[in-house]
This record gives sequence, structure tokens and C-alpha cells, in this order.
Amino acid sequence: MDFEVLTLPGLWNSGPLHWQTHWEKTHPWMRRIAHRDWETPERAEWVRELDAAIAACQRPPVLAAHSLSCTLVSYWAASGSAHKIAGAFLVAPSDTEAPSYPTCTSGFQPMPMTPLPFPSIVVASTKDEYVGTERAQAFAAAWGSKLVLIGEAGHINGDAGYGPWPEGERMLLDFCRQVQA
Repeated sequence: MDFEVLTLPGLWNSGPLHWQTHWEKTHPWMRRIAHRDWETPERAEWVRELDAAIAACQRPPVLAAHSLSCTLVSYWAASGSAHKIAGAFLVAPSDTEAPSYPTCTSGFQPMPMTPLPFPSIVVASTKDEYVGTERAQAFAAAWGSKLVLIGEAGHINGDAGYGPWPEGERMLLDFCRQVQA
């Protein structure tokens, strides 16, 4: 495949059982963006790191983001970067404004609610401890993203049983074919 996909884990990184980790091992054209501080991320720093990773790509990549990184992508889109991406595959966006959201992040509030200037898909669960269904629907609508609800899937991570996650992988590959054709 002639794709470039940058994977963006959420808060605390994605462990060995996470779908991002599985897919990176399977597909050499997928690579995880390094981040200095997965425990207490600061938005401006992380946006700069993402921008540098996009700049290093041979062609506009697809971003495969999970959790807090969905918010990161929306902040990057609003940053005025001259770099382009082909699209964003946004899985289990977290609601950083929710009272239950962890307080160890900096600069991720308010939730960006402006249209993304590239194709995007939001994949969400109807039972996620980090975002309610109505908020996930509101994010997708505000961002101009296609919304795919996959049922009661928890936070769509390794702990919720989403390791290899072949259905998600097919969704991502189909999306890549559409936007990187």
C-alpha cells in the first residue's frame, strides 16, 4: 500500500494490547508519533510535535487518532500550519470539558467545535467513560466528520477488547483509499 498513516495515541499512550500498536506492527507504512510526555501532555508542545511529524512525511498523511489525540488533531487544524494532511480517522474522542475527565492535561479546553478542513471520520462507542454519545455526535457534527457509532464498545481500546480490531482496520484502510487516491 502506498499510504502514510501517523498514529496518535491518547493520554497515557497506547499499550501493547491497543489497536494502534497491533496495526503499527502489521503495516510498515503506519508509524506512531513520539510525544515527550504522555502522562501530563501540554497542548502547544504536542501540536508542534504533530506539525513536525506531518512536515517529515513524503505526502500528506492520514492521522489515526485515539481519545485525547482527536482533540489534538482539531487544535492542530486550527493552528494555521502550512502542512497538509489527507484526512483524519478519529476514534473515541474524549470530552475534555466533562467533569470526570482527568485533570493531568494542559490546554485542551475548550473542546474545538470548528469544521476540520480535511475529510474525517469519528468512530465512537455508545458507552464510553470519556465521552457521552450526544457529545460524540456533537463533535462529529461540528468537525464536519462522518460519524460511525459501533455500539457499546467502551473506550475502544485494549482494555475494552479492541486489540487487533479488524473492523476498525478495514474502516481505516477504506478511508485511506478514499483520501489518498
